[in-house]
Amino acid sequence: MTVYLPDRILVAPSGFKESLDAVEVADAIAAGVRRALPGVRVTALPVPDGGEGTVSILAATTGGTVHETVVTGPVGRPVTASWAMLGGSGPRTAVVEMAAAAGLSLVPHDLRDPGATTTRGVGELIAAALDAGAERVVVGCGDSGTCDGGAGALAALGARILGDDDEVLPDGGRHLHRVARVDLSGLDPRLARVPVELACNPTNVLCGDRGVARVFGPQKGATPEQVAALEAGLERWAGVLSRDGIGAPGGPDLRGGPGTGASGGLGAGLAGGLGATPRSRFDVLLTPGMLGSDLDAEIAAADLVITAEGAIDFQTPRGKVPAEVARRAGLAGVPVLAIAGSLGRGAPDVHDIGIGAVTSIMAVPMPLADAVAQGRQLLVEATERTMRMLLLGAAVSRRAGERAA
Repeated sequence: MTVYLPDRILVAPSGFKESLDAVEVADAIAAGVRRALPGVRVTALPVPDGGEGTVSILAATTGGTVHETVVTGPVGRPVTASWAMLGGSGPRTAVVEMAAAAGLSLVPHDLRDPGATTTRGVGELIAAALDAGAERVVVGCGDSGTCDGGAGALAALGARILGDDDEVLPDGGRHLHRVARVDLSGLDPRLARVPVELACNPTNVLCGDRGVARVFGPQKGATPEQVAALEAGLERWAGVLSRDGIGAPGGPDLRGGPGTGASGGLGAGLAGGLGATPRSRFDVLLTPGMLGSDLDAEIAAADLVITAEGAIDFQTPRGKVPAEVARRAGLAGVPVLAIAGSLGRGAPDVHDIGIGAVTSIMAVPMPLADAVAQGRQLLVEATERTMRMLLLGAAVSRRAGERAA
């Protein structure tokens, strides 16, 4: 009986937040594969999701350039944020990573109050991209530490967010319940001719039971009372911006439209204030022109796809990188293995979306801090163990075939 081992393996992971970025994850998995299967052809293709690491991945894969700009961070302090001007043909495309200017990782634990944090730095990054001659701006929405509905970003681009007495409101989602008017007359005029696209998870909406305050507010440090206050403020913000914003009346549904809740409501703010287009992040980021490679062609050429993310749980099937990789691999009939930093509630559900097997990097119980610190070593070793299980399965199959003959 002939038993075939994989000849070509595609490694297409996300990053492990606060431990390894997607490039480092892909490199560690490839190293683990080669320990067990030294002759296999491994292609590493990190998958950007709009969050941390998106800029570095896309700049590297397209031959673009990474730029650094000092902007206002989420707690009002200056931070140095990276953005990219992509290489390749077509319009000069800048990629702005929301997480680089207003990400949760930039908010100290003792300052995690989503009513106070701001997206002002995101608007400043967009302005920097315009200054550099961008003809198209893509904003990666993910890993945010804010819940200001994008008001800070609009203010940085020239909008005035006004209260009842026409006073300019301070930054922060806690002030949105006082918004009475949005004056867009001072917006940067270049935004009228440079399209802005939002690479986001379209399932995230601004208001309601699935609204951004209720779903993500607690993760960003909000108490139940703050969640209720933020929800009320975002409701008011959506109403005022729908009246005063781009295309009003008859503009986009800022309360429940796809992607309006992206990055603490940044999606609604930029859609209503700039006319930005929220789109599925994978439809934007995984095109050959953006990624620099044809992901679907690489999947079709592989015998096995290995994907990964920091935590695989009930949220994974809801638009996370492993789910998207599995969807595409399923269309090509290629089996998928997923490796996780940790396995949480609902992890077995990923089998229903086409992931054939899933494993964790933690072979023994350990504190999360230790797992984060040892992330690369643990990931290499877990991949090697899994590949050796694959070898064992092939040997068992061969032995069973010989006995049956």
